[in-house]
Amino acid sequence: MKLLVYEHVSGGGFVDEAIPAGVLSEGFGMLATVISDFKAAGHNVTTTLDSRIARLNPLIAADCVVPVFSSKETETNLHKISEQADVAYVIAPETGGVLSSVVKLVEQTGVESLNCSANVIKKVSDKAVFYNLMRRRVLPLPETILFSETDDLDVVKKVIRDRLNFPLIIKPSNGVSCCGLSVVRNEDQLAGAVDKIKRESSSEHFLVQDLIIGAAASVSLLSTGDDVVAISLNRQEVKLETSEAPSSYCGGWVPFDNPLQAEAFEVARKLIKAFPGLRGYIGVDFVLKENETVVVDVNPRLTTSYVGLRRVVNFNPAQAILNAVLKSKLPTRLQRCGYTYFSKIETPNPTTIALQKIYGMNEIVAPPFALAENGTSAALIAAHAATLKEAIARFREAKKHVINTISRGK
Repeated sequence: MKLLVYEHVSGGGFVDEAIPAGVLSEGFGMLATVISDFKAAGHNVTTTLDSRIARLNPLIAADCVVPVFSSKETETNLHKISEQADVAYVIAPETGGVLSSVVKLVEQTGVESLNCSANVIKKVSDKAVFYNLMRRRVLPLPETILFSETDDLDVVKKVIRDRLNFPLIIKPSNGVSCCGLSVVRNEDQLAGAVDKIKRESSSEHFLVQDLIIGAAASVSLLSTGDDVVAISLNRQEVKLETSEAPSSYCGGWVPFDNPLQAEAFEVARKLIKAFPGLRGYIGVDFVLKENETVVVDVNPRLTTSYVGLRRVVNFNPAQAILNAVLKSKLPTRLQRCGYTYFSKIETPNPTTIALQKIYGMNEIVAPPFALAENGTSAALIAAHAATLKEAIARFREAKKHVINTISRGK
């Protein structure tokens, strides 16, 4: 089939502004890996790339790469390519309604979309709406209070004092990853946390939640819109900071061996079935306590865990997304082979020669593109091995190789 695969961060969504290095590494990593898998399944793939990235000639398996030089071209290219494609797949953040609006644009061209429907994406991307709906279905959720950014801080403090205990998590109602998120340990830190949301998010509302202590994890699922199968439990490595520093998602490993896996799978399946428009690939974030799984978020899109998942399953996950959406067919007899450890690393900007050498390294999912004016870049590395210990060792070796290549500069 003829496929359009569009990834918002690297594909033109930031063409007129600076691209955060860490976000770029995740976005390009998902784009490159899912295109590689679609190609392995025999499909013809067209994608778009920000011209700043395209000129660096990154290794990407697409049959056709369309460079984007201005924001005006982004929507024009999506329309034009969608009209010539059989199927389109969008990878984008939910922040500010970006994912739902791009999917809606693609849907309007008449091309088959492999994404969840735009309306359902919009519904579940609003965390306040999501938590209310989930509470009605008696799913395990952290205690949550919704506030407006215009609410008086003294009122906010009083409501929190009456209903919650510190430490707390404060995050925007409409956001992705750890953008705008803060750990708040006392009332004195509330003002800074709210200001952080205003700086990093366009959301008009924010959530205050109990800080759940446990292992950060996610479940990757495939859905036909009616039936659902949980593919893997994934460990997440997340840095939770106060308002003085950015919280961040770093990476993780797949699979995550945990005694609560079966419970997490069941809760995630129930959640997905509660929204019939959720289809294709979906991620559900959890905190796994000692004896309980707590739902944190749902991601109606491809997630970064895909770069690890694809190496450990016994089927082509990109083709499985297509089969789920277009053929209502889910993979059976699931087996997993080994472990993949993946993480972002910050690096100095590489020279062109060094970057070309990094392209050829097997574990590099996204190279450190030298786009940032501050002299730093980020790479996404994924290492696979028979055991988790071996995968981590290979990751460290690859990281060392990348840093040494950049420092030599030749």
